[in-house]
Amino acid sequence: MAIMLKFALLGFLNYSPMTGYELEGWINASTGNFWHAELSQIYKTLKQLEKSDEVTSHIEPQVGKPDRRVYTITAAGKANLEQWLETPIVEEVDKKDSLLLKLFFSSPADRAGIIVQLRIQLRLHQQKLEHYRLQTPTEILQFANVHPELLSNAPLWEATRRHGELYEAMYIQWIEETLQQFETPSKE
Repeated sequence: MAIMLKFALLGFLNYSPMTGYELEGWINASTGNFWHAELSQIYKTLKQLEKSDEVTSHIEPQVGKPDRRVYTITAAGKANLEQWLETPIVEEVDKKDSLLLKLFFSSPADRAGIIVQLRIQLRLHQQKLEHYRLQTPTEILQFANVHPELLSNAPLWEATRRHGELYEAMYIQWIEETLQQFETPSKE
């Protein structure tokens, strides 16, 4: 079982019982910018959590639609989540970046290819930064208004939003500096 996905699902189920589809929606709308999962991974992990008695599920019949399987965190699931939350992370967080890997192995002679890669990523990171600055604060407020029982979590959600904003601004600055280096004609 993917350990981090397990705790992400337990964390969301600690807020409220949900279906796998609803969990995917919550992940996409909240943690998706720093922690994402495919629907197939979510359902696979939910089955494993159910086998380990960390969640239970029940079927909710629906009129004119397929029945819904709703998952609920158990006392054992809450205890595991709390233990995980209380355990300090004592190692640097692992970060993988495919752009950096490509640049590392690219040939300096392929300036045009490097510039294309960097320009594509620049646009993507600019869009993401705009999302963090313009949409995410509103999404946090809307979510807190819909779930007033979670209002005390809003400062933590804002902290993760701010991390994303600062990260994207830094990444954009790095891309712009790197582009400048490769767009400046070499003196060979």
